Amino acid sequence: MEVRALLITNPCATTTTRVRRDVIAHALTSALDLETVETRYRGHAYHVAREASMAGYGLVLTLGGDGTVNEAVNGLLRAGRGDPAPGPVPSAPSPGPPAPDPTPPAAAPTPPPAAPPPAPAAPSAAPTPAFAALPGGNANVFARALGLPADPVDATGRILQALACGRNRLISLGLAGDRYFCFNAGLGLDAEVVRGVEGLRASGRAISAPLYLRAAVRQFYMVTDRRLPALTLAREGQPDIAGLFCGIVSNTSPWTYLGDRPVRSSPQASFDAGLDLFALRKLSTFTTLNAVRQMLGSGPPHGKHIVGLHDLAGFTLRSSRPIAFQTNGEYLGERECVTFTSLPNALRVIA
Repeated sequence: MEVRALLITNPCATTTTRVRRDVIAHALTSALDLETVETRYRGHAYHVAREASMAGYGLVLTLGGDGTVNEAVNGLLRAGRGDPAPGPVPSAPSPGPPAPDPTPPAAAPTPPPAAPPPAPAAPSAAPTPAFAALPGGNANVFARALGLPADPVDATGRILQALACGRNRLISLGLAGDRYFCFNAGLGLDAEVVRGVEGLRASGRAISAPLYLRAAVRQFYMVTDRRLPALTLAREGQPDIAGLFCGIVSNTSPWTYLGDRPVRSSPQASFDAGLDLFALRKLSTFTTLNAVRQMLGSGPPHGKHIVGLHDLAGFTLRSSRPIAFQTNGEYLGERECVTFTSLPNALRVIA
């Protein structure tokens, strides 16, 4: 019996074309009872995935970047648990053409138009569908972390092979406040860089590794407060660690926004373990460049100004002032307190 599946495609994803999307959909139809939906506005993938989960689909696939993945995973997990939509997830269509990945949040949480899948059943009527992410964006961090080929057609072949032999796996996810995340989240400098890149993209700049590097250098020297650390790490049963400038939370390793160059802020991070934390006590040029050098190497970053923790079930980062916050490369505004929780075996993936 063919699996009932839904393919969510982002027509503005940067590395696919209409012809390639049609080829991929046709290939998937050979093995699946497939329906396809194109996203029309920011936040659409969230609502489509949530409705698909509640309607009893067995598999949800995305063809887009990490923004589309982020929305779809949040939709699937919230439907499976009966959770309401988190505040930052947008629900209303934006005027004009849909934006490319990563999908930035909209502010207005008004009800969306009717989603394409059939009317939903109760959240408990069916298990959460399996999930597959086909790379179609610029970075495709999640698909790479699962070991899928960078080419979406090749990745489709890998997915079809996995389906044919019943290959799948359960992976952990992270929960940051009310947002599920697949590979990383952060407070401080990394989130400020994401915010800067989104601003450049909104002005028409194409996303690229050099753009991220230029944005990071500008943020570091011209915007970031490098004198007064704002963050404090709190863990149950452990003394607080204060005086932190930034915190990067990893659910897997490596991840990257620098083309094919892997970034290992927490090399031990794994989909099969808890969350890892990388934090800096100092943001001088030397300390930061040394940390970046180590993150681009193979060993774990270390030094007296580096805090590195592995396999954490949960913790909280508090800030003495509003500070930039991101999950999966999506800027979510400023926060003063975020609680991070590891969710073991949260999502079944096909890869």
